[in-house]
Amino acid sequence: MNEKAIILLSGGLDSTTVCAVAKSRERDVFALTIDYNQRNVWEINAAKQVARSMEVKEHIVLPINLRLFGGSSLTDSRIDVDKNVSLENIGKDIPSSYVPARNTIFLSLALAYAETRGASEIWIGVNSLDYSGYPDCRPEYINAFARMAQLATKAGTEGRTFTIITPLLRLTKGEIIKLGLSLGVDYSITRTCYDLDDRGLACGQCEACRLRKNGFVEAGAPDPTPYRP
Repeated sequence: MNEKAIILLSGGLDSTTVCAVAKSRERDVFALTIDYNQRNVWEINAAKQVARSMEVKEHIVLPINLRLFGGSSLTDSRIDVDKNVSLENIGKDIPSSYVPARNTIFLSLALAYAETRGASEIWIGVNSLDYSGYPDCRPEYINAFARMAQLATKAGTEGRTFTIITPLLRLTKGEIIKLGLSLGVDYSITRTCYDLDDRGLACGQCEACRLRKNGFVEAGAPDPTPYRP
């Protein structure tokens, strides 16, 4: 029997690559997409496409309305998305797209999902190199959550070990894309932009778009992202 893996699948480039890596390691993939009422609703459709294309064992789209809290340009339309930040400066400051405690919320939900499905692995596409400076993408945070998972669950107290798998943690965006392409990932169905328009076209100027664009350049591969003019 294959190992069960819970994948936090956003529909973006990184989480899609993580899903492909898990499949390549012969995991039974249970994908969890959090619809947190973000501005980028196209992510949810992308996640559904990715889950279908990779034939995951189960895909749950879980609604949770973080827009009620606000505090981020991804959940509050009154806050502007950061644009045209140079690649050298991305990650130096925590940007407006930071959603308060997002990965803690998402990993907690994934942990509950893992416990109900008898899974011991939770996979997440965090990255500590080409990223926007979010504090909940750092290795020390991931390690702390893994320790907490053992204390917080019935399964943990009974001896089951939960492992947080972060296969992209120390890869550049170009390396991530090369990895995904080697595994047959179709990046044209993924969405990463923080400010997609009503047609699903990426802005090309936010930090996520700039990192994605540069990643394809580094990988020496054509960028299939549909950008608006």
